[in-house]
Amino acid sequence: MTITRRLLLLGSSCIALIAGLPRLGAAQASRSKVTFVLVNDIYQMSEQAAPDGQPRGGFARLAAVVKAERAKGKVLFVHAGDTLSPSLMSGLDRGEHIMMLTNMIAPDVFVPGNHEFDFGKDVFFDRMRQAKFPLYAANILNPDGKLIPGFFERSIIDIDGVRIGLTGATDEDAVILSSPGDLKFPPSVATVEKQAIALRKEGADVVVAVVHTDRAKDEEMYRMQAADIILSGHDHDLWLNYDGRTAAIESSYDAHFVTCMDVTFTVRTNEGRREVLWHPEFRVIDTRHVTPDPEVHAAVKDYESKLSGALGTVIATTAVELDSRNPVVRTQEAAIGDLIADAMRADTGAEIAITNGGGIRGGKIYPPGSAITRRDMMSELVFRNHVAVLEITGKAVRAGLENGFSFLPRPAGRFPQVSGLKIVVDPSRPVGQRIVSIDANGAPLDDTKIYKLATNDFMANGGDGYEAFDNVRELLPGHDGPLMINEVIKYLEKIKTVRTGVEGRIVIK
Repeated sequence: MTITRRLLLLGSSCIALIAGLPRLGAAQASRSKVTFVLVNDIYQMSEQAAPDGQPRGGFARLAAVVKAERAKGKVLFVHAGDTLSPSLMSGLDRGEHIMMLTNMIAPDVFVPGNHEFDFGKDVFFDRMRQAKFPLYAANILNPDGKLIPGFFERSIIDIDGVRIGLTGATDEDAVILSSPGDLKFPPSVATVEKQAIALRKEGADVVVAVVHTDRAKDEEMYRMQAADIILSGHDHDLWLNYDGRTAAIESSYDAHFVTCMDVTFTVRTNEGRREVLWHPEFRVIDTRHVTPDPEVHAAVKDYESKLSGALGTVIATTAVELDSRNPVVRTQEAAIGDLIADAMRADTGAEIAITNGGGIRGGKIYPPGSAITRRDMMSELVFRNHVAVLEITGKAVRAGLENGFSFLPRPAGRFPQVSGLKIVVDPSRPVGQRIVSIDANGAPLDDTKIYKLATNDFMANGGDGYEAFDNVRELLPGHDGPLMINEVIKYLEKIKTVRTGVEGRIVIK
């Protein structure tokens, strides 16, 4: 839907969408500057300690950046998607707090990412109806092929005589990375190219594509110059490119860093023809140096208080003993390991699951009859790992498990806790040859067969010696998978009573 004759409230100023501009005289020229502020993949409402130990990110620091930039001049604040999930509180309120916080800093353009669909199509529409900012998605369609309601496929805005064309697209892989139901996602690259052509025909001087797409698609759009400016999300990294004709950027994740692109536009006439020239300058803001915005900080603290209260809620009881002490989860099958691995399989469609015992950290015993709270599970899964789903050969599964048993009889964090598998191990054998047998769902593991394996993102990247899991096809990449803690909480809320004890999934001779 083209909206070249509407008005949009962008930031704090009303900018008219127009189809034409009076011709400049031969001697006339004008210059203006617009700052594009990009955020993408912001899941955590609060600041987080980065790997260097410094607190960064969160909505309050992002709000301070956006407000400061808007106070300095003309700004288009762009959100390239992925925010409703995953976070611990999103597991409770399905992202409602995220929408309320985002409304407080109202982006000028918002494009959904795949995580906007983690709770299904209906919740997606509910949350989008709560948005108090413009929504763009040219390639999210209803089953009848029509644009979903409330979204623009493109628009043209006028800023100081420069006609800026806007469009948005979401990665078509959302259909396998999330749960959008029967919504359709035509190819994102082709969509951006099509919308850019239409925008230029409608008079856009420069085309800006806001996309939530993986790096390969970003680079394809960049190479083919599908748009003049590409503002992307999804890959969680700082990515800045400019070749003199096309600019493409991404801004890390969780607002640890916020990328600003200051674009100077020059409008002039050349032999009676109107020309618009533009040049970008890039600034990367490290938000550890930013003082949180007081208003948004107060709202975040209020949500944190509500979350703290909710964590004490009982979500299940256990009819069997659960033992998460290190000597148990790192040397033998543990009922709590079975529980966590089962939860990882429950909603991912995986045939088998393997997680490392070192990721289970509570160090306590839950006697039969114990109530289990959300806080209990948080104390067990402290690393905030995500679930990844891999397509992997039986041979690679076997190699990974051999690594898991390589330290026996000594305790090791790499010791596997499993679901869908039955393994017999002989620690007296040489390392790498300790597995006597493996059954996968009742049949011998076939080294040549491709299995769907659920694991955690740490192991999927080769952590704890699981190199066999790295560099295989990811059906659900770790950075896009749900939080393990949310999957376990959801599973416990569903089963209500834990009845699976140690049942011979791992037999050590």
